Amino acid sequence: MATQVEERIWTAEGARKRATVQQMFAEIAPTYDLLNGMMSFSLHHRWRTYAVSLLKLQPGDSALDVCCGTGDFLFPLRKAVGTAGHVAGVDFCAPMLARASEKLHANILALGDACQLPIAGSSVHGVTVGWGIRNVPDIDGAHREIARVLKPGGRFVSLDMARPRNRAVRAVSEFVFNSIVPRLGALFGKTQAYTYLPKSTQRFWTREQLAASMESAGMVEVGHRDLMFGNICIHYGRKADPGGTLGETRE
Repeated sequence: MATQVEERIWTAEGARKRATVQQMFAEIAPTYDLLNGMMSFSLHHRWRTYAVSLLKLQPGDSALDVCCGTGDFLFPLRKAVGTAGHVAGVDFCAPMLARASEKLHANILALGDACQLPIAGSSVHGVTVGWGIRNVPDIDGAHREIARVLKPGGRFVSLDMARPRNRAVRAVSEFVFNSIVPRLGALFGKTQAYTYLPKSTQRFWTREQLAASMESAGMVEVGHRDLMFGNICIHYGRKADPGGTLGETRE
């Protein structure tokens, strides 16, 4: 059954893939935070805080978390912009948003698609995505939409799984993800979703492909930083700012 679900996700196009992934996340929403903590030894909170630091946000700024899920990026974003700032989260899965609403770190939580954000253009100083771009049917479209809502000079970070470049590390990682992670999910009756996780990582775009997509969307100073021996990667970039004002004040 897990293999059938996995193939259905990867052979689906556009709206069909969106609906399949949406249903999967709705089913795992109640245990999502617990399993995330177990799989990362709760290090994902530290990774998120580091990723937010790359946005160079200031008190009073506006920030957006796309594919916000249960809202774990919202706390470091709120801490960065302070009570005078504005934090919004967007996700396409209502049960995940319901969990995020319990954490009370966002001014606004909205049901929406990463490729059609319900956000005004050039309106936010920083955008985050955590473990989300991998699940979007149109990654190029999502990057273009993120660039659209960023203010000129605003920054974007994407935190996600990656394939280690070192062959030995990659072999160990694939063993863990393909054998241990699905079993961990099975303890909570979520075998299908946690079989999808390692498979989606293996089929995910390379670092170079993601960087090229971000640049095509109009981002500059694009780069990445590997964490956890290359199993986790933060991609970052800045929306081009012809005037240079925002970028110059935040170096």
